[in-house]
Amino acid sequence: MGFAVLALLGAASWGVGDFFGGIAARRAHVLTVLVVSQAVGLAGAAIWVLASADPLPAATDLLPALGAGLCGAVGLAALYRGMAVGAMGIVAPISAASPVVPLLVDLGRGVRPAALQWLGIAVVLGGIVLLAREPGGASGSSRLATGVTLALVAALAFGLFVVGLDAAADASVPWTIVAVRTASTSFALVLALVARATLRPPARLLPLIVAVGVFDTVANVLVAYAVTLGSAGVVAVLGALYPVTTILLARLVLGERLDGARRLGAGLALGGAAVVAAG
Repeated sequence: MGFAVLALLGAASWGVGDFFGGIAARRAHVLTVLVVSQAVGLAGAAIWVLASADPLPAATDLLPALGAGLCGAVGLAALYRGMAVGAMGIVAPISAASPVVPLLVDLGRGVRPAALQWLGIAVVLGGIVLLAREPGGASGSSRLATGVTLALVAALAFGLFVVGLDAAADASVPWTIVAVRTASTSFALVLALVARATLRPPARLLPLIVAVGVFDTVANVLVAYAVTLGSAGVVAVLGALYPVTTILLARLVLGERLDGARRLGAGLALGGAAVVAAG
C-alpha cells in the first residue's frame, strides 16, 4: 500500500499549501499568489529534472501533463478565491468531491467502482449538500454561494488534474511535474496580465506565498508517484482528504467554527472519501 501512503502525504502537503494560499489570497490578489507560487514550484521542478537526468519523453506523453497543469491552475485559483470570500471550513471540504471525476473516467475505461465505493460517492455528495445549505434559508448568502460555486469548480478541475497526471506520469514523473508547472505558471501569468494584477506581492507575504509553492509542488510529486503505483481513482480519493489539514489549521489558527449541520457535512464529505478508498 505504498501508493496510499504517498497519496496521504500528498494530501497533507496540499492541505498546508491551500491553507497558506487561502490566507495569502485574503491579503493580495489571488492571481498574484497563484503566479508567484507556481513560479516557485516551476523553479524547483526544473532543478529536480536536471538533477534526475531523466530523458525527455515524447511530446505526446507530456500533453496530458500540460492539460493537468491548466486544470490545476484553474482549480487553485478557484479554491484560493473561494477560501478568500468564504469560510475555509466550508470551501475546502466541497472541493474534496474531486475524486468523482477520475472514478467516472475509470468507469468509462471499464474499471467499475465496487458497491461500497458508490456508497462513498453518495455520502460525499450528501456532505456537500449540508455544507452548501444556508441555515434557515437566509437570503443574505451571496458570499457563501460564491464560495460554494468556486469550490465546485475547483473540485472538477482537481479531478481532471489527477486524470492528466495519471496519463503522463508513467513516462517520467520529473518531466511530468515540469510540464504541469510550466502550463500552470503560464496560464496564471496570462490571467494576471489580463486582470492587470501586480506580479510583486507585498514583501511581508512573500515567505507565505513561497511556502504555498513548495507545499503544492511536493504534493504534486507525491501524488504523481502514487498514480504510477495504484488506481488513479483511489489515489484521487486519498488525495482529496487534504481538507482535513486545511480545516484543522483554520480552526487552530483562525478560530473558524462550523455549525452542527456543517460539521456533519464536513464529516460526511471526508468520511465518504475514506469509504471510497476502502472499497
